[in-house]
Amino acid sequence: MSKIHVIHENPEWLPPLARAFDQRGLPWAEWDLSSGSFDLSSPPPEGVFYNRMSASSHTRGHRYSAELTAAVLAWLERYGRRVVNGPRALDLEISKARQYAALEAAGIAVPATVVVRGEAGDVVDAARRRFGTGPLILKPNRGGKGLGVRLFADSDALAAFMADAPADEQPADGLWLLQDYVRSARPFITRAEFVGGRFLYAVEVDTSSGFELCPADVCEVPAPSAAIGDAACPVGTSAAPAPGPRFRVIPEGIEAAQRERLERFLAGNGVEVAGIEFIRTPEGRVLTYDVNTNTNYNPDAEAAAGLAGTDRSGPGAIAAFLGAALAPTRRAAA
Repeated sequence: MSKIHVIHENPEWLPPLARAFDQRGLPWAEWDLSSGSFDLSSPPPEGVFYNRMSASSHTRGHRYSAELTAAVLAWLERYGRRVVNGPRALDLEISKARQYAALEAAGIAVPATVVVRGEAGDVVDAARRRFGTGPLILKPNRGGKGLGVRLFADSDALAAFMADAPADEQPADGLWLLQDYVRSARPFITRAEFVGGRFLYAVEVDTSSGFELCPADVCEVPAPSAAIGDAACPVGTSAAPAPGPRFRVIPEGIEAAQRERLERFLAGNGVEVAGIEFIRTPEGRVLTYDVNTNTNYNPDAEAAAGLAGTDRSGPGAIAAFLGAALAPTRRAAA
């Protein structure tokens, strides 16, 4: 039977989507690519394939799940299957450097960024050349959830950290990113959600507790403590968290011109489901710094906004979109 196939490697993120599928009576199955095999010479099953492979898969012991997914997606496209968030989406998911290049090609501003492959001294030297004595952010090229993002007061603080960097914070693909620290008037970023390539809603996210910004309820854990005091603080400040919920749906959404630019970017890169994060400087400049094609949603924020259980919620919108994509394949199979 033709059905929706959800490609993933983390079962903890599936329940909200599973409930949305079941509430709508949609046939579906999960395809866990934390490991597995498939026969390239045999046709895949019928249906719609939704790719939810995550850039953070390596942090759950699934270092090569993204590579396995890339092979599966090529196989699916070879046989003409309908794939949501196909190879190009995966390519952007697992490389922030490629994200930034694609965003800039679409006319969307990103923070100044330097890519480094080398030893600790190479990272520090690159930081001194580009950022001098100013603050900077260190992050892995293949990240996810804001893991491994650290703010340093200056290159000397970075050097102290790199001299004894934890092994579990080494970048999975060997590439470090050094990035300009963008100051905002308030400790918040905005995350815009898109389903079917169209704007769904935006959330305001309080970053005063850290850069681990996965909005799913299963991801909400305290941010790691500073490694070297505030000089290498993952949250970038010692300020207490702002009162109120950490994730809040913005009733007015985002500016129409920005929404159109982001939708064009997604369409040009074959991305149909994504969360895009950006920050606004005190001068009003908007800088986009993350495209998450394996987006999750915060149920408390959706409930507070009256979206939970509807087609305007994240899981509901995805289920409705995939159900509509599935309908032609079910008719063809009848």
